[in-house]
Amino acid sequence: MSQVLRVEDQRIIYEYDGESMWLEPWGENSLRVRAAKLRPIDESMAWALLPRKETQSKAELGEWEGEPAAFMENGSICARVQKNGRITITDRDGKVLLQEFVRNRSVKGTNFSPMMLSGREFLPMRGPDRAITVRFESDPEEKLYGMGQYQQELLNLKGAVLELAHRNSQVSIPFVLSDKNYGFFWNNPAVGTASFGTNRTEWKAESAPQVDYWVTAGENPRQIMHQYAVATGMPSMMPDFAMGFWQCKMRYRTQEELLNVAREYKRRKLPISVIIIDFFHWPNQGVWDFDERYWPDPVAMVKELEEMGIKLFVSVWPTVDPKSPNYPEMLEKGYLIHTDRGNRTQLECGGYEVFYDATNPGAREFVWERIKQNYYDRGIKYYWLDAAEPETIPYHFDNLRYHMGSALEVANIYPYYYEKTVYDGLIAQGETELINLERCAWAGSQSIATLVWSGDIVSSFHSMRRQIVAGLHMAVAGIPWWTTDIGGFDFGDPNDPAFRELLVRWFQYGVFCPVFRLHGARVNSGDALEGMGYGGAPSGADNEVWSYGEEAYEILSKYLFLRERIRPYIKEQMQKCHEEGIPPMRPLFTDYPGDKKAWEVKDQFLFGPDILVSPITHAGQTTREVVLPAGTRWTEVTTGITYDGGQTVTCEAPLSVIPLFVREGGSLEAGLLRIQ
Repeated sequence: MSQVLRVEDQRIIYEYDGESMWLEPWGENSLRVRAAKLRPIDESMAWALLPRKETQSKAELGEWEGEPAAFMENGSICARVQKNGRITITDRDGKVLLQEFVRNRSVKGTNFSPMMLSGREFLPMRGPDRAITVRFESDPEEKLYGMGQYQQELLNLKGAVLELAHRNSQVSIPFVLSDKNYGFFWNNPAVGTASFGTNRTEWKAESAPQVDYWVTAGENPRQIMHQYAVATGMPSMMPDFAMGFWQCKMRYRTQEELLNVAREYKRRKLPISVIIIDFFHWPNQGVWDFDERYWPDPVAMVKELEEMGIKLFVSVWPTVDPKSPNYPEMLEKGYLIHTDRGNRTQLECGGYEVFYDATNPGAREFVWERIKQNYYDRGIKYYWLDAAEPETIPYHFDNLRYHMGSALEVANIYPYYYEKTVYDGLIAQGETELINLERCAWAGSQSIATLVWSGDIVSSFHSMRRQIVAGLHMAVAGIPWWTTDIGGFDFGDPNDPAFRELLVRWFQYGVFCPVFRLHGARVNSGDALEGMGYGGAPSGADNEVWSYGEEAYEILSKYLFLRERIRPYIKEQMQKCHEEGIPPMRPLFTDYPGDKKAWEVKDQFLFGPDILVSPITHAGQTTREVVLPAGTRWTEVTTGITYDGGQTVTCEAPLSVIPLFVREGGSLEAGLLRIQ
């Protein structure tokens, strides 16, 4: 038999015309494919996938349609590699899950074509390495979910074209789940594109040394999600305090202002678990310390907050101003991101900033030492890692160069290493309860205590609808700790009745997000109108639950106590997430894959197995239709009426009510969720 195909140590190897391809078992019911052109496959490029675990797999050579072929079976997933290198992945019954799109003269039969398109393509001269494309045949009826956070309202991604790149409010996590019972992970941090066309599927990297993807098969979405979590890292366990209410605004200007807000929550006997100090509490970017003019005694501040039972988060930015005393040393040691051409400035936000290179281990240690000295050693253990994409303006990926390589090759892994800056430092200090708020993530971030929020979004019902969809896709993509700025970030006016309605509806939805956090840059404060405040940045109008009038306050305070009542249930879901990889907030099809409607509903979700959440997402809306998943019975919280699943019901939803249903036979009683 030709040496184009061979089997070595349960690995199928294809070598032809300078291309090398490996197909291997990689975890239960899963396969990994790697390929390179005119270079050996680099096994050190693990990216997000954890080391291979042995399974009872089988690989052998044989024939397919009269020509040599290689075959692999690993549990419920199988693969065939033909002599021309085409890969076909099936379940154990032979049903095709994925098949490379090949239109090449070397293929016999129905695939004979003069188009000269192969399933894997390596194009030169597009960057520091090759531009890579992998193509698959497309099933037009297939439904696809995941891929992270994009600002759109598509739940089924079939037909979508998605940029594989991070931006403010866009998080690219290249894992997709199919209703054909498989999951696909593009294990590549390069900038590129995923196209889920009805005629073919394409994954493109602008510049990458080799192809690397992973496929898993399962009987249902839960099994697929679990196997993906095993492959990239199980989610961390959320600390108890983080399941409560988080108070934030842009921004508390002084130590006394922040403490007065915390004291007022306690005076009103309202639940609060976290309060956050946002940006420009520092004298300059790249100092990673308090401006002592406005924050004179951080140790006393932390002590008073702890006595009130409130944890403090502090904003950390990855930017360094040339005026920072740390800049010369960081420049000398190569700790700053480089530009290949033009000015070194990568962001203008009060200065001419450069981002530190989180892919450089030395840079991570340098930044952590400053954070430790100025924050951790004063009692602050939790951090808000902002601008984590990183938010270079403009996003010229072809002009940035990291310690790990060109941004075209590695940019999407930056937020993972940004989080590791503080995660590794905290672990080294013996900390065990970890959670850090970050504006971006990549595959594997779930295993290092990363909480993602959806970025600087607009305050509107349209934006709110997008966040509901984004949260469900993030959950499928393996990032279970996710939240939004309740009310949106930009342009909300606390005195505007229309915004007050939006804030209430968003707050009701926020109760059932993994993290319940109020934040925003509210307008029409004197400071905001002047444009600058203490510390050299806008601070926005008040953004506490009592800032929106008496009617709103009465509703918001009741939902604060509702969140408190269900915290034991939330902890139970977080424990299951940590152990099994199943996100607490998830699409209906996760638990009800046999219900066709469950794959289509984009404005409802499950919060754990027992709570069905149906937010109000339009101005002036006081009723809505709710799809009840088939296979169980559901009790409406407001009325106490129990319905059979598999039908759509109409619910009354005055401003004080978000339609909620409790699963019959679950661990919760409907009365626990009722607003009184």
